[in-house]
Amino acid sequence: MTDVTGAPADVLHTLFQSELGGHEQVVLCQDRASGLKAVIAIHSTALGPALGGTRFYPYANEAEAVADALNLARGMSYKNAMAGLDHGGGKAVIIGDPERDKTEELLLAYGRFVASLGGRYVTACDVGTYVADMDVVARECRWTTGRSPENGGAGDSSVLTAYGVYQGMRAAAQHLWGDPSLRARRIGIAGVGKVGHHLVEHLVQEGAEVFVTDVREDAVRRITERHRDVRAVAGTDELIRVEGLDIYAPCALGGALNDDTVPVLTAQVVCGAANNQLAHPGVEKDLADRGILYAPDYVVNAGGVIQVADELHGFDFERCKAKAAKIFDTTLAIFARAKDDGIPPAAAADRIAEQRMQDAAAARRKS
Repeated sequence: MTDVTGAPADVLHTLFQSELGGHEQVVLCQDRASGLKAVIAIHSTALGPALGGTRFYPYANEAEAVADALNLARGMSYKNAMAGLDHGGGKAVIIGDPERDKTEELLLAYGRFVASLGGRYVTACDVGTYVADMDVVARECRWTTGRSPENGGAGDSSVLTAYGVYQGMRAAAQHLWGDPSLRARRIGIAGVGKVGHHLVEHLVQEGAEVFVTDVREDAVRRITERHRDVRAVAGTDELIRVEGLDIYAPCALGGALNDDTVPVLTAQVVCGAANNQLAHPGVEKDLADRGILYAPDYVVNAGGVIQVADELHGFDFERCKAKAAKIFDTTLAIFARAKDDGIPPAAAADRIAEQRMQDAAAARRKS
């Protein structure tokens, strides 16, 4: 089911193209009073209600927003499947500048749209939205996670997202170098915002040599003032060329691995928190052909969704952390499957996730 009343032609084209991804439902939301324009995409509910965050971003146009929602929702299906959660994949995007356009009225209107789906989609934080925002959304929608502890939630999910990426790095080190330790490894992090700055803490504590960059100078300054040994570089183009880099961690927006960046990467491993790091199909093979080990993004960055999913059942941080720690074992299993099947790790992860979704759908049809 897709609600497309009044949609522009370019949006309709994007939606029809989405059939290739098999999305179950796409809802275009508009509330003129608050200025809300949003897209809610549900890719799959085979494993349970779709779960995924709300991104608030100044998209150039509606078609770009729809395309991002579709890609992100599909990624959440795979992420939730690989994390062992009883949730399908969904995502929402709000069109606008969160610094300028975000208001209480707009968030309440958005909450009403999510509530209208009757629990098919459970929302949470993402780029441009925060715990305080989810507290507002929850006033209109009980299918809201990522709320503050004062409002019955789990709080900031970026803590366990970073912890999961850290476990993915350790798994890559174990697979490639025979030792999970990251001590003295040269690691470059592109994006030290909500997740990236927590990741820096893990790496510094273990004794890694850390390089950082971010489009926001204040984010970099916060890191370098706290950790004098962390080195700032001018931008991502410089970071991916750092001599002797062991691990590159894209932790900002998607598409970081593309036809321009992959040929010049100096790192032996890519393992980061950003969603949809592969700019297009085929990039995973380009990485493998260069001998670069890629830890699939939706596997290693699943710590946050593990946390918000637990919130629905009465949040327990230590229980969530223990589950996020298993990202180490899951990532190792993917590397082993990739080696056995002679395919890139991204393809191996897809096969495992797709099998779980297919098995769940088949079991549902039989019941």
